[in-house]
Amino acid sequence: MKKTFLTIEHYSTGFAMAVACAMMALAASLGLFQIVMRFVVEAPAEWTEVLIRFSLIWMVFMGIPAAFRVGAMVSVDVLYRWSPPGIKRVLDYLVSGAALTLILIIIWWGWDYAQRGRVQTVIGLEDVTMFWAYLALPVGGVFSIIGIIGNLIDPQRLELETAQ
Repeated sequence: MKKTFLTIEHYSTGFAMAVACAMMALAASLGLFQIVMRFVVEAPAEWTEVLIRFSLIWMVFMGIPAAFRVGAMVSVDVLYRWSPPGIKRVLDYLVSGAALTLILIIIWWGWDYAQRGRVQTVIGLEDVTMFWAYLALPVGGVFSIIGIIGNLIDPQRLELETAQ
């Protein structure tokens, strides 16, 4: 069961990170396109600003699961370094519980915002609603839950190993 979950977590976190990287590439490409259109062609494309914002929102929320998985988000480094092994595991459960609580709140309110955003159009892209921007919160939250549980089952403390 543990191995199966960690396999699923590995692929889901990898997928979320691939989406985050694609969104970063999209934002950079749209930014370059916007600069060329504004300063070279002298015909600014207003719609690029909105899509850059949307892609950055998606990039952040799809990148969070990878950060949770390697233990780089919420951590108490000093307490963890000074604690005996038994207490370290208790800290793992406390930090994971706090992170899960926060992510569940983000999923709940993110879905509520997405539903409310269905009627809110975006300036520059009148056919697109804010639903698509707010949807990043619950989608990223679901992937984050998988990453948090994966880190709890198989802790990776990569930021502590490279810290000075």
